[in-house]
Amino acid sequence: MDDTRFGTHNKRGDYTPNQPAEHAPIWQFPPRPLAVLKWLPGYFLPWNVLWAATAIAWWAWVVPEAETMKSLQWGWVLWLFAVNAVAVFLFYGALELHLYIRRAQGTRFKYNAKWPSEHKSSAFLFQSQTIDSLIRAFGTGVPIWTAWEVLVLWAWANDVGPWVSLTDNYWYLFAVWLILPVIHEFHFFVIHRLIHTPFLYKWVHSVHHNSVNPSPWSSLSMHPVEHLLYFATAAYHFLIPSHPLLAIYQLHFAGFGAVVGHIGFDKMEVTEDKAIDSHAFIHYLHHKYFEVNYGDGLIPLDKWFGTFHDGSREGDARMNERYQRRKAKANARTI
Repeated sequence: MDDTRFGTHNKRGDYTPNQPAEHAPIWQFPPRPLAVLKWLPGYFLPWNVLWAATAIAWWAWVVPEAETMKSLQWGWVLWLFAVNAVAVFLFYGALELHLYIRRAQGTRFKYNAKWPSEHKSSAFLFQSQTIDSLIRAFGTGVPIWTAWEVLVLWAWANDVGPWVSLTDNYWYLFAVWLILPVIHEFHFFVIHRLIHTPFLYKWVHSVHHNSVNPSPWSSLSMHPVEHLLYFATAAYHFLIPSHPLLAIYQLHFAGFGAVVGHIGFDKMEVTEDKAIDSHAFIHYLHHKYFEVNYGDGLIPLDKWFGTFHDGSREGDARMNERYQRRKAKANARTI
């Protein structure tokens, strides 16, 4: 597939899409109904529908009976952990195998033309980004993900929390499902800004930012404290009337959905003339520039707080202006 129809490569081979990154049009005023209608399919497909399908599958075939979950027993807890771990290994691994090991589409649509496996760094365990990411993902990422899942299911089984019936409230729960990505975006932005404060960045978030050139396995390459905060998105279901099926969806949105921002490719080729948009550009820019795009673009929080970068030259200029203002302010304090 000819990626130059959609973007350009610089002298290093790095790819930039022609279309600057944008926030969801639902926040624009005056309203743009046609833009919203054009945007909606991408809101649901492929990712949100995929996470919903996996949540339904978990609820139907993985989650034990409520009576079993009334007590915390190693049997069902380890069962959930094993299923989550296998699913992460297969899903992340399939993307890594296709795009980074087999390199099935080469560097077409690849933001950073370099391959992480070819660049050793002392920032990583065993000097390998992939090995480091695997250890962190399965050492603390999936266990903490599962711990939040266990907490939610145990609470539901013991009627702890504002849970509602699935069969009697399906329209309400459908409406909640529609806004859960918005809740996730708000949560992600808040904790992301928090862990970019100097102390937490140095001791916690810098682990994730070691992956300047992220790949799928970078998705859960985090410090345990960041894992704990990141998957705390499930805690909102203790505040709003909900159902554990939706809490599982939100955990899948966070866990499996983390891949979306770390694929490293703007599009994934399906056939010679068809490709799936990754929607990864906004978060890739965060890994590249560190202090922009703390959210993923569903809510224009970065625009409201002055930290949005759309990937254009104008975005570079705005970012450099902010940097110069901060530098001048810091210099003024030292005089």
